[in-house]
Amino acid sequence: MNQANGKGIFYALVATALFSVTAVLAKIAVADYHVLQILFFRQVVVFLSSVPTLIQTYPDSLKTHHVGTHAWRLIGAFIALSFSIWAVAVLPLTTAVTLSFAQTFFVAILAALLLNEIVGPHRIAAIIAGFIGVVIVMRPGLGSFVNIYTLIPLTGALGAAVAVVAVRKLTRTESTTTLLLYQSVFVGLLAGIPLLWLWITPDIKGLILLFSMGLLAAAGQWIGIAALRHGEASVVSMIKYTDLLFVAVLGFVLFGEVPEKSTILGASIIVLSTIYLFKLENRSKNN
Repeated sequence: MNQANGKGIFYALVATALFSVTAVLAKIAVADYHVLQILFFRQVVVFLSSVPTLIQTYPDSLKTHHVGTHAWRLIGAFIALSFSIWAVAVLPLTTAVTLSFAQTFFVAILAALLLNEIVGPHRIAAIIAGFIGVVIVMRPGLGSFVNIYTLIPLTGALGAAVAVVAVRKLTRTESTTTLLLYQSVFVGLLAGIPLLWLWITPDIKGLILLFSMGLLAAAGQWIGIAALRHGEASVVSMIKYTDLLFVAVLGFVLFGEVPEKSTILGASIIVLSTIYLFKLENRSKNN
């Protein structure tokens, strides 16, 4: 392993751990506060973290010629972020995180439809296998119905995929600062406007909890960017699956959650299918 990849993996592990703790705090906070209020505080902190860079790059960071693509990206990001918080409120942490990995397969499908990326037979097989893993997680027994709540993280995964595909297109012309700025401001507004009716005034403990989530999420976002700067994307991307380990341990210790066998089996299929997808993508880039 080269030194750059070593640093990338270390930063990716730290970022994944921070996002896992953020998910745990969201599961605690959603008992007292609306999902949109939690998301609003998170976006406020993310915006504040980008202010120094914004000042340095103003006004160029506000300019864009792709308003429509930004709009799709922001809608996708709003759905992804809000539904991910909602998911951990109604599902075991491990189940919610496992189903969120369906994002990879949604990205592959949308990229083929919207970005004209080639989807060969091997990629199709990996996508089908991944969705079989999702179905296994959603249907724990032959005689049971699909848990309606499992559709929440899947909807979030679809929103995340829309955002990722939009970002792939925007990165050709837009800076990282512009992307972060638009997301923090407009997703914050989408979450903030309904708070005129949904707002619950937090006490001191509530403020600490909500801002802590924002700080951890913002730190995870910036450290995740550092991971991609130091390590190869194909290597760093694999580290996100340690999220399953983190949330499984935290879910057991804090909430007494024990992953079902179906969740473990489905997660294994999803992870293996996604690793195969990443290898195919990496091989196509090198050819």
